Amino acid sequence: MAVHEASLTLAIVRRVQIHEVMRMRLRFLIPLLCLPWLSACGGEPPVKLNSGDAAPPFKTVQLDGAPVDFPSAFAGRPVVLRFWADWCKFCAGEMKIIDTVRQRHSASGLSILAVNAGQDKATVAAFMQKIGVGYPAAMDENSKIARSYGVVGLPTSYLIDGQGIVRGKIIGEADAAMFERHVQTLLK
Repeated sequence: MAVHEASLTLAIVRRVQIHEVMRMRLRFLIPLLCLPWLSACGGEPPVKLNSGDAAPPFKTVQLDGAPVDFPSAFAGRPVVLRFWADWCKFCAGEMKIIDTVRQRHSASGLSILAVNAGQDKATVAAFMQKIGVGYPAAMDENSKIARSYGVVGLPTSYLIDGQGIVRGKIIGEADAAMFERHVQTLLK
C-alpha cells in the first residue's frame, strides 16, 4: 500500500510541476498571442508595410508631453521607429544597443523614436527610466499607431528616410551588428 501511495504522490507532484512549467510559459506566450490584435482585429484588414512605401503619418505625444507630428517633425532626417512594450523580453537590451548605434551616428542626423505599443504612461516612464536610453518614447496607448504600421510582434523597428519612405524593417531581436548594417543602409 505504501509503494502505491508513494507512486501516486510522485505522479501528482510531476503533474503539478508540468502544470507550473506550462503556466510559466503561458505567462510569456499570452502577450504574444494578443499581438495579432495589433494589426488584424477590429474589422480592419492587416497592413503590410514594405520598403519603398510611405510611412503612415501619426500624431501623438512623447512621454514628457511634447507633441509628435510624424513624419513632419523629422523632415529631412532619417528616423527609426521602434515599437516595444515592457513585457517584451528582448526590448530592453536591444533598446540599449540601438542607443549606442544612435550615438555613433548622431552627426548624420539619425533619430530614434521608441513607440510604446499599448501601455500607459506610468509603465512607459518606469521602463524608460530603468533602461536609461537617450532617445524619446512616444505614447500609443490604444496601439493605433502600431496597427497602422502592421506591427504583429515586438520588438519591431522601421527605418525611415528623410522623405518619410520606409527603407527597412527589423522584426524581432537584432544584435548590434545587424542594427548597424540597417542604419548604414538608411544613411546612404
